[in-house]
Amino acid sequence: MSKPEPAPRSAYRAWRSITTRWADNDAYGHVNNVVYYGWFDTAVNAYLIEQGVLDMRAGAVIGLVVETQCNYFSPLSFPQTVELGLRVAHQGRSSVRYELGVFAAGQPQAAAQGHFVHVYVDATSRQPAPLPSALVGALEHLRSPSS
Repeated sequence: MSKPEPAPRSAYRAWRSITTRWADNDAYGHVNNVVYYGWFDTAVNAYLIEQGVLDMRAGAVIGLVVETQCNYFSPLSFPQTVELGLRVAHQGRSSVRYELGVFAAGQPQAAAQGHFVHVYVDATSRQPAPLPSALVGALEHLRSPSS
């Protein structure tokens, strides 16, 4: 399996800025890999909350993470602002594959990129549930041209 090339900014549809923290750096002086997954979670869920389609306390349907993956191209560290690009690569009946690019502020190529898959389930039974129509509408803006 070959490593993908870093994506350009134009590959993403929505953006979120995050400031690195002192605690994000590891012993090697760069942001630890686990932090990227937290950024993915933050970018996806913040977008859904801002669109009014995620209610963590009273929503009938919730998204559970079933898969994540990340490729790293160049290091990031504290103090630095990073910009996360977000797009939807695939939308199924009850699942969504989000793809994310992590960029150093203002840089044209991703320092890292990966994906995050949510399977949407009934909040009580935890059985797969169809994507609510409001969620489908909010995802439309994030769809990549090839999806």
